[in-house]
Order: sequence, then structure tokens, then C-alpha cells
Amino acid sequence: MNKKNLSERDICTKFITPALDRAGWDIQSQVREEVSFTKGRIIVRGKLVTRGKAKRADYILYHQPNLPIALIEAKDNSHAVGHGMQQALAYAEVLDIPFVFSSNGDGFVFHDRTGLATEVETELGLEQFPSPAQLWERYRAWKGLEPAQEQVFLQDYHEDSGGKEPRYYQRVAINKTVEAIARGQDRILLVMATGTGKTYTAFQIIWRLWKAGARKRILFLADRNVLVDQTMVNDFRPFGSAMAKLSTAAKTIEREDGVEVRLPSAVDKKHRRIDTSYEIYLALYQAITGPEERQKLFRELSPGFFDLIVIDECHRGSAAEDSAWREILEHFSGATQIGLTATPKETEYVSNSHYFGPPVYSYSLKQGIHDGFLAPYKVVKVHLDVDVEGYRPAPGETDLNGYEIEDRHYNQKDFDRVLVIDERTRRVAHWVSEYLKQSGDRFQKTIVFCVDTEHAARMRQALVNENADLAGQNSRYVMRITGDDAEGQMQLGNFIDPEAKYPVIVTTSRLLSTGVDAQTCRLIVLDRPVGSMTEFKQIVGRGTRVHEDSRKFYFTLVDFRGAANHFADPAFDGEPVQIYEPGEDDPVTPPEDVPPPADDDDEPLPPEPGEDETVIDGEPPIIHLPPEVGEAPGKYYIKGQPVTVLTERVEYLDENGKLVTESLRDYSRRTIRQQYTSLDQFLARWKSAERKEAIIEELAEEGLLLDPLLEEVGKDLDPFDLICHIAFDQPPLTRSERAANVKKRDVFTQYGPQARAVLDALLAKYQDEGMLDGLDNVEILRNRPFDTMGMPFQLIKQFGTKASFEDAVHELQAALYQDVA
Repeated sequence: MNKKNLSERDICTKFITPALDRAGWDIQSQVREEVSFTKGRIIVRGKLVTRGKAKRADYILYHQPNLPIALIEAKDNSHAVGHGMQQALAYAEVLDIPFVFSSNGDGFVFHDRTGLATEVETELGLEQFPSPAQLWERYRAWKGLEPAQEQVFLQDYHEDSGGKEPRYYQRVAINKTVEAIARGQDRILLVMATGTGKTYTAFQIIWRLWKAGARKRILFLADRNVLVDQTMVNDFRPFGSAMAKLSTAAKTIEREDGVEVRLPSAVDKKHRRIDTSYEIYLALYQAITGPEERQKLFRELSPGFFDLIVIDECHRGSAAEDSAWREILEHFSGATQIGLTATPKETEYVSNSHYFGPPVYSYSLKQGIHDGFLAPYKVVKVHLDVDVEGYRPAPGETDLNGYEIEDRHYNQKDFDRVLVIDERTRRVAHWVSEYLKQSGDRFQKTIVFCVDTEHAARMRQALVNENADLAGQNSRYVMRITGDDAEGQMQLGNFIDPEAKYPVIVTTSRLLSTGVDAQTCRLIVLDRPVGSMTEFKQIVGRGTRVHEDSRKFYFTLVDFRGAANHFADPAFDGEPVQIYEPGEDDPVTPPEDVPPPADDDDEPLPPEPGEDETVIDGEPPIIHLPPEVGEAPGKYYIKGQPVTVLTERVEYLDENGKLVTESLRDYSRRTIRQQYTSLDQFLARWKSAERKEAIIEELAEEGLLLDPLLEEVGKDLDPFDLICHIAFDQPPLTRSERAANVKKRDVFTQYGPQARAVLDALLAKYQDEGMLDGLDNVEILRNRPFDTMGMPFQLIKQFGTKASFEDAVHELQAALYQDVA
């Protein structure tokens, strides 16, 4: 047997595992091989969804379950003994493992990350691998654990009968928190992105402290009834009869497995007395406090009653000194207090870090997406013309109720807050409804965020009217779920239940922005400004849960209000798959040829799936932009009064700094001629520009958008003819006329029949779509009709080389404008 010819797996089986066995490691309980600790990032390429390769450690060695202390990276014998060390160290840092080994079967390289060793890295023979006792002694010294602290730190996790165990980041968070408490730290902050299992993490922390006897009376605080109720019947279920809710209203709720459970109450409704015989209490903070002293139920308990308080979603007010949460925390100030949040709030006035101290552990949205535990997402930005241009009432204009509208310029932030445009609401509802229809799945769970509860009611009505067929079949197809709507709130549980069909579309203002576990939500619509980064992250978090049973691997965020500008903020840590801004006639779905974002090492991912990726979802139906969506309607209605669309005129500052109104055509002519004083100057710029779109972008920066101008001219012109016609009085040719002229001149006789067929198809693409740039991009050859003519490399071969293909396309572009340029 030649060792050099053995596979990595053989090296593990024949040399590394026997070395561990000889060193005293229990192979059955202390050693795990090929441990995948991430899921594999979800990669979205247009309609194709794949999972990247999961990160996998060759060996992880445990002192006891869920307490890993060593990691081994194995390589075959053709590599050096320390070849896998750098990879092993990267894994160990993520997994919070102090002792790292690399081996090729000849021996080990040992790296001690504790900082206590005289030599950081040493070489060991196969017979010199440390025993479990030796590594644990080093571990104890590193942590500085006293015997009493060690007893708490080594308390076992709760073992789930269904085999559920903590994900690697949950385990790190749990261990770091329990260790901090064992050391005496009494204010702790855990930062974990929405959808990463904060409640399950909290349960394991409480379980271990409770079972170890380190904390005997515990309070779990939340600010949503659904969070308390679902926590009691699901994650906290193992506490059983030791647990009760601090509420006078007992209720029955359905568990994840469909079993109905009656929640025990710890408060006597008649006398409002608290039963102090329980050990685990859960409470809605609004239920145990209030502005009046008689409402402060928590004061019925002595300040020393609880020795541990866990505050869920603590960014929502607990850190503010005058908040209701804060007075509860201060009453029980002697208790250890753990804050859980997805978004640590840092402002001039409020800081969770100021109250709790810096986080003991953070797991970000970006990490969750890269590890494959959270769903990536696409962003579609929709611009309505009234949002872009604003609205100014005519002198003396009144609203539906007869009130004179204040004369000022109203912008996007005013709409639905101080000024209602009925047609705008209908437009948003129409866009969303048509998107769902064109997607082929009108039953994908959708949340529409509105400015306030009244706006949510109007949006619900507009959506019902747009979906009269399905709303007629079941009135719960569209529902408003807001704090002041009892009927809607009763349906919240059904909306978040993956098994419940209705409600499908919900409108809300703020109730669903935080803390609601909407696993199957595929579409989030923002029709209100979102000023707070904290709230923006929470809203994005409504869609980040992966739900494999329903094949939900990513979601779409549709932004009508510019809230997606938060993606550019350095404080946002989870970049979208793609941000897409469709124009009037663009398809609603983002283009399919955009490459996915970079991988964990900021290396670009290939445009096609690699061998280490697994396809997990195919190609859903193609979505086309509904014909009316994005088109500027003739009129909007403000409280029933007609309003003319403002694209019919343009205001600009004259040389005296005053606003002057002129026709769109005159404004466009003046703007173009400020850039190009003569036709010759424009033609020279057009001919020399490698990217024709650059000229259009330059004009856009000056405030000239060609689409409204093209609509006014009413002819099928490309930008070149539109500019020449408007600014320099040239007779225009339509795209069809230009394409016909090229065909008449038969300028491609030097090419073979297949090459000419490709050029004819490109010419047809120009005629249909008006493309100026990108015709020479070989990726275009993957699309119709080229994909029916052959593979891209086969088509390029007809021209000789890729450079020859690009030259032919440039010749085609020059021929289009030969009669002028």
C-alpha cells in the first residue's frame, strides 16, 4: 500500500481516527467527522436557484455535546502535514474552537488559539495527539473557570426528541451567554438577525441556567401577544407545568404540530393576584404595566422575585430611559438581564449598547445569507410619476370635503400622510395585483406596508377591487392587519401559518414590521417611507426565512417609496441579490443575465452553476410587465378631484433664479442645445462614443428624460433620431425605417449565411427593442432567437473570432446611422 496513493478519506480512516482512539477520545460520543456547519449559500441566477457547497469540517472533537474544543482538517498524503491549517483556522474562528490541527496521516500540526501556549504552532507525531483531559485542562485555563462556574458552564443542553440541535452560531451564542453569566456578568446583549432563531437560542440559555440551579425564577418579556403565545407552545414547551403567562386572560392556541393547547395563566382575574408558584413566566409588557399606577402589575412582585429576565426584540424601546420596558427592568434591577435584538439601536438619544454593554455575540443578516440559513432577495424599485415630480394644487383648489388645499409643493413623503391621491393608491394596488397574476401564483403570501392604519384600509379596499374574483371566493384573500382592527388581528396566526391558505395579501402599517415569523412570505411591498435603519432591517427580516417545504428560497421586495436607499447605508449588512428599476416598458422581473453577488471571499460567482452547487429550484413562469403598469395615467384623483399629470410641463430655474414653466418639447430642445450647440457637434460626439447610452445618461443628469419626450412625439424613434429631430429639426426615421435601409444596402455580403442570419437577428432586436448598446455582448447570444440557432461559441465561430464578431456588430451600428453620421 503506497500512502501517497490513498484518498483523503482513507487517510482519515487508517491514520487519523486510530490516533484519536489511542489518545483516549471516545469515537462514538466525542468525535464527529465531516461536520457540515452551514447550509450552503442560496444563489439566485434569474429563475434558477442553487445551493452552494456547505462548509464542512473534517473532524470536530467535543468535551461533551455542544461543547466543541478541537478541530482537525485532513488532507491526503500528497500534501504537507500542515497544508490544511489556514482553512482549519478560518473554520475554528467561526465556530469559536480554540484548538486546531492539520494532518496528512504522517502526524499533526497543532495550533493553539488561546494565546497561552509558549509556541503557537507545534508538530506532533501520530502517537502524540493530546488526550481529552489534556485539552480540557488547557480549555479551563483559557476560560479561567472556577469549579462553581464550570458546573454552570457544563450544564447540558435540552435534547429534543425530534433530533433538533442548535446551529453553529446559536451554539456559540448560547455558550458565550452562559459563560458570561457564570462569570457574574448581569447585563448581556445578543445581536442575531431576524429569522436566525433568537427565541430557540433564548430557550436553551434559560434551560441550562435553570437546570443548573443558577437561575430559579425567570421572566421572558415580549411586546407582541403572538410572540408570547407561540413561544409558550413551541420553543418553551419543554418547561411544561413550571411555566405560565402573566396575564388574566387564558386562551387556547394551536401548536406547530396542530395540537391545541390551553395556556396557563399566573394571574387571578378577579383579584389580579399573581400565583408565585411558577418558575418560568412569560409576559406581554403592555399587560403588566401602563401609564397609571394601578396598571403596573409587575409591582405586585418584589424587586428580588426574578433572578433572570430575557427581553425579546429589545431594540423596540427597552433602552430608552422613559420607556415602559425600562421601568420593569429597573424594578427588577438585581436580576440578570439579557437583551435579544436583530438591530442594536444606536442613536444620539437611545443606545442598547449603553444599557446592556457591547454584544457578547453578533450574527448578522449578511452572515445568515452567506451561510444559507436566510433567504436572499431581489429588489424592484417602482417610480410613479407623481412621486417623482410631486404635486402642487391650483390656486384655491379644494379637496373632497371642501377644504382648501394649502398651496405648497407636496412630495412623496406627504402622500397618504397629509394628502391622499386616490388614483395613486389604485395604481399601487393594480401593480401588485398584476405582478401576482403574471407570476402564476396569486396565493404567495404578501405584506403591503402602508403609511398608517387609514392608508392600510384604503389599500385593502383597492386590492379587493383589483382581485374581485378571489376576494369574492373568500373574503380573507385580502385583509388589513393593524393594531386597531380586531378582526384582522385574529387572522395574524393564519397568515403566518404555512399550512393556512388565507389571508394571502395583508395590508398593515407597523404591526407586521417586527417579530412576526412569516416563513412563507415571498413578496414585501413598501408603500410608506422607512426612515429608521432599525425598522428597515426588521421589515426586510419578514421575508428572510427559508421555507423549503413550500420551495421558498428567496423573496422579492417592491419599493414604491425610495426606502431601498437604505441598502447604500454602511450600517446595512445584507446586500440584495439584485436591485432593479424597471422603466415604463421594461419587464417587471429583473433581467436574467445579471451575475449573482460575490461569494464569502468577495470573489465573483460564475454565471453558470458550478459542480459544487446543487439545483434546488427550477424556473417559475416568466413574468411580463402588465401593460398599464408604469404608464403615466392621464389623471390622478385627490379626494375625488382630478389632477393633471405633471409630465406635461417642466419647471426650471432661469438665469434670474426663478421657476419658469415651458413645454416639454421646448425644455428638451433648450437642454440638448446647451450640451451640443450644433448638429455637427452632436454627430461627432455620437460617432466617437463607445457607449451611446453614456450620451443619454449625460442628458438625464441635466434633467432630460427621453421617455416622456418620446411619448409626446408619438413615433417609434430611437434616441438618436429623437434628439436630432427635437433639437436640430432633422426629419426623423423610425427604427423600422433605419433597419429597412440597412437591409436594402445589403452591407453584410462578405459574411456566410449563418453569420448573416445572426446579424439579421441583431438588426431585428434593434428594430423591436431600440437597443443601442450591448449588441456586441456575447451573452446576448444565449437569449432568443439566438439560442435556437446554436450555442454562443458556435455562432461566434461563424465570424472567425470574438473580436471579429464585435467588429461586425460595430459595423452594423455604424450602418444604422450612415445617412446622417
